[in-house]
Amino acid sequence: MKLKHLFAGAAVAAVSALPLGATELKFANFTPPFHTINASVIEKMNEELSAATDGALTVRGYHGGELGAGPVEQYVRAVQGVADLVWGLPGYTSSQFEKTMIAELPDAIPLDKPGYEALWAAYDQISGEFPGTKPIALWGSEPNIFIMKDVEIRTPGDLQGLKVRVAGATAAKVAEALGATPVQMPISQVYNALQTGLIDGVITGASTLSDFKLDEVANSYTTGANLGRLVFYTVMGQGSYDALSDEEKAAVDAVAGAELSRNAEESWQATADAALKAAKESGDNTVIELSDDEAQAFSDAVADVVNGYVSEVGGEDTLAAMRGE
Repeated sequence: MKLKHLFAGAAVAAVSALPLGATELKFANFTPPFHTINASVIEKMNEELSAATDGALTVRGYHGGELGAGPVEQYVRAVQGVADLVWGLPGYTSSQFEKTMIAELPDAIPLDKPGYEALWAAYDQISGEFPGTKPIALWGSEPNIFIMKDVEIRTPGDLQGLKVRVAGATAAKVAEALGATPVQMPISQVYNALQTGLIDGVITGASTLSDFKLDEVANSYTTGANLGRLVFYTVMGQGSYDALSDEEKAAVDAVAGAELSRNAEESWQATADAALKAAKESGDNTVIELSDDEAQAFSDAVADVVNGYVSEVGGEDTLAAMRGE
């Protein structure tokens, strides 16, 4: 059963069962406080909401899974009122976010186009995939790369038989098309999986090298192929939002949208750039930058998966909106 089928009833319960007893909004963060999300979204929201309401409305981050362990359950925490605000990845519950997940497909969005722009441009197409909540920010990570341990990836053939971690079902199909065996797990488990050899690598952004310390266990990085990007959301439970005063709602409305999303995405990109620069300069890593022709081989290998997925979810208009067509 799709999660979205469960949310409608839970949202109604949250509206009546979750009076906001304080002006401090609880933001559930499943990562440590040094993660990029803290400064780029949590602290920024706190600063802007506090300024707009003369300190009457603030945001406090609950880090490291303090409000509940596991990133997969983040969305439900907002709907059920465990937290007022959460951030997460649609890929962890990809069946709920069928059209949103198009943004994660290889070649769906050009490498030089911001993901947040694409997502908000398609918001009318994807808004129904966020039941029981008010979307506050939608953004993309830096473009995905191959982050590997003891393996160099230069062609699709180099992935044959390798175990590669992916974030969701869509990415799993991409990995299979490239000849790899997909292993789906939260990013918080990747460090140990790489260290112990459970997986050979991961398709994700370079920001994870510092945000999740993957630079300590990986030693080979391949850039240049359009392998898609991760999508992130910050949402507020509808019950929490409805319990706010009109002034507080106006402050939240003013913070929500493209600008906060842009700040988050640019912060992700800055983290990624710094992490990849450090990897190059360390002297004990291999960093492979594919030529246009080499990158095209990866695009060709996954084209059928991309086109098939878009057709399967009826996402042609969504893709066009994301691309600005």
